Amino acid sequence: MTDRLKPRDAKEVEDAVRWAIGHDKAVEIAGHGTKRGIGRPSQTDLTLDLSALSGVTLYEPAELVLSAHAGTPLAEIEALLEKNNQELAFEPMDYGPVLGGQAGQGTIGGVLATNLSGPRRIKAGAARDHFLGVSAVTGRGDTIKSGGRVVKNVTGYDMCKVLAGSWGTLAAMTDVTVKVLPRAETEATVVIEGLDDARACAAMAAAMGSAADVSAAAHLPDNVASYFDGLPNAEAATALRLEGVAPSVAHRKDALAALMKAFGPVVLLDETQSRALWKSVRQVRPFATEASRQRPLWRISTQPSRGHEVAAAITPAAQMFYDWAGGLIWVAMPFGDEPDAAHIREAVAAVGGHATLVRASASVRAAADVFQPQDSGLAMLGKRVKEAFDPNGVLNPGRMTAGI
Repeated sequence: MTDRLKPRDAKEVEDAVRWAIGHDKAVEIAGHGTKRGIGRPSQTDLTLDLSALSGVTLYEPAELVLSAHAGTPLAEIEALLEKNNQELAFEPMDYGPVLGGQAGQGTIGGVLATNLSGPRRIKAGAARDHFLGVSAVTGRGDTIKSGGRVVKNVTGYDMCKVLAGSWGTLAAMTDVTVKVLPRAETEATVVIEGLDDARACAAMAAAMGSAADVSAAAHLPDNVASYFDGLPNAEAATALRLEGVAPSVAHRKDALAALMKAFGPVVLLDETQSRALWKSVRQVRPFATEASRQRPLWRISTQPSRGHEVAAAITPAAQMFYDWAGGLIWVAMPFGDEPDAAHIREAVAAVGGHATLVRASASVRAAADVFQPQDSGLAMLGKRVKEAFDPNGVLNPGRMTAGI
């Protein structure tokens, strides 16, 4: 990269992309760059910096809808929502500390482009499920608009679903609209202590199948439990969050605690402890420390009931913890640059799911498949979608797949 373009509005974004097409230049799409270390290293000539496209353009708390420029910091949006006792229900994490950057720098456009989803994913869905509308500039240099400011929108194609998780390879988003929800009045967490991974996955499955309406479920093995805030003891902890109005939370907490006693000793966390714990889970606290950043980091999504089987096939020298009731496994490999991709993918293939190499050196990411390899049918479909949006390969070429 030898240059940086910093447009001030959507028209300048369109002009910049058209200039890149006309001059046969490849462009990296970036906000504040907090996720630049994820994916294959950039193979671009310049950076299209969207951080100046910032600010909330519409917020109607009564209608549960918010619109903002794509470069608006997520921290700014969350602060605004908190003043109105609302939140982004999908709980997006902050990748900054995990990748060695500052906290609070990620943007709403980056959140949606990467389809970030935190612990409440098992109840509220992913970021794409809250993505209502978008304006964006495709790799053809055309401005497209899709969706609107209502939850149900049936006009045209759902470009929001296409762009969510595309990592800037199809279009540069300029404005987005998302659904927001009321923040729970209170919360509490039921913790079962001392379980091994297989028993913990069974406990989480039982909790998710109960009437307790669990909004988050995680298992924190004993070798990482001390990194999480809010836990009274530094031993393995299987945590189950309950949210809602106070009488309901109190009733469900007692019922769930009684159910979980069949699995092991139960400890109850109050609201303050619970919020601290789940913030730590959301921010992947054990693997965001300065020392841990030297370890390759994987994010594995699989069947919740079989997450422990994937983990058991990975080297014992790795550290890991489970979110999404066992369906999401964060795995920090031993110190060094070797992420053992072949072994990880073999373990995932045996059960089903996908693995993303979140953190590794640029040389490793250039040589390995960072995102889950696709079968021939899906790969061909992805290539056709890329060609439809960006036939000249102008936007983030090679970031997700070599040569595309």
